[in-house]
Amino acid sequence: MKTDTAIYIKRTKKKRRRQFVKVLIATMIAAIFATLFLMPIILTITNSFMSASEISANYGQVFATTDTGGKTFIAERVNLKFIPDMVSFSQYITVLLKSPDYLFKFWNSVILVVPIVAFQIFVAAGASYGFTRCQGRIKEMIFFIYIILMLMPYQVTLVPNYLVSDWLHILDTRWAIWLPGIFSPFAVFLLTKYMRRIPTAMIEAAQIDGAGEWQIFKSICMPLCKSAITSIAILIFIDYWNMVEQPLILMSDVEMHPLSVFLSKINEGEVGLAFAVATIYMVPPLLIFLYGEDYLVEGITYQGGIKG
Repeated sequence: MKTDTAIYIKRTKKKRRRQFVKVLIATMIAAIFATLFLMPIILTITNSFMSASEISANYGQVFATTDTGGKTFIAERVNLKFIPDMVSFSQYITVLLKSPDYLFKFWNSVILVVPIVAFQIFVAAGASYGFTRCQGRIKEMIFFIYIILMLMPYQVTLVPNYLVSDWLHILDTRWAIWLPGIFSPFAVFLLTKYMRRIPTAMIEAAQIDGAGEWQIFKSICMPLCKSAITSIAILIFIDYWNMVEQPLILMSDVEMHPLSVFLSKINEGEVGLAFAVATIYMVPPLLIFLYGEDYLVEGITYQGGIKG
C-alpha cells in the first residue's frame, strides 16, 4: 500500500514538473513575441526624444534619396538606438507649437473618424436588430450580401466608391469618407451574430409582458450588447484611424488629409518629426484600448446567455 502511494506521489510530481516546464516554455515564447511586437513602439517613443542631428546620424541614410529621387544604397548597417544620447523635446516643440499643420491634420483625423464610429454603430444597431428579428429568404439574401461585401478588401471597392462619390458630387469632401464608412458592413455582421445569441426566451417573456419592438430593442438587446458595441467601436476606430488610401483617392485637398497620410510620406528632412508625430498619433488608440480592454475581451468571448 505504501509502495502504491509512493508511486502515485512520484507520478504526481513528474506531472507537475512537466506542466511547469510547459508553462515556462510557453511564457518564454510569449515574452519573446511580445518583445518583438513592442520593439517598434518602444523605438518610436524613445527616438522621438532624440535631437534632429542624432536622428539624422542614425537613420539619415535610410531615407536619403539620390538627385533623381530614387533611394540610395545602404552600404552600412543602420544603428538602431533605443536610448538617446541626450534627451531633447525639440521635436515635440516643433510639432505642438511651431508648426500647427500637424495639429490641424490630427484634428482632421478626429473629424473623419469619430462620426464614422458613432454613426456606423447607430446604423449597425438598427440593421442588426432587423436581421435578428425578421425572418425570410430576402433577409437571409441581404445578410449574405453583407458578408460578401465584408470579405472584400477596401482596395477592391475603392474605384466604385470613387465613381459613386463623383456621381453624388461629394468628391473632395469629407462626405466621400464618411458615407462609405458609416454604411460599412463590418459592424452589422458582428453585431448581428452577437445579437442572435440573446436567448429567445427573454424576448418572448418581454412580449408576454406587453413590450413592443422598440422596448425590446432599447431595454433588452442594447444593454446585453454593450460589450459587443464597445469592442466593435474600438476595432472601427483603430481601422479608420490608420486609413491612408481613402483620403488620398477621394480627397485631393491636402489640407483635409488626416495625420496618417503624413506618416506615409516621410522624407529625409522630417524623420525626427515623424517619430514625435507617430508617438502623439498612438495616444488616442492606446487610451481607447486601455479604457475598453475588458469590454473588448468580453465582446469577443461572450457566447450568449444571462449573467448572474
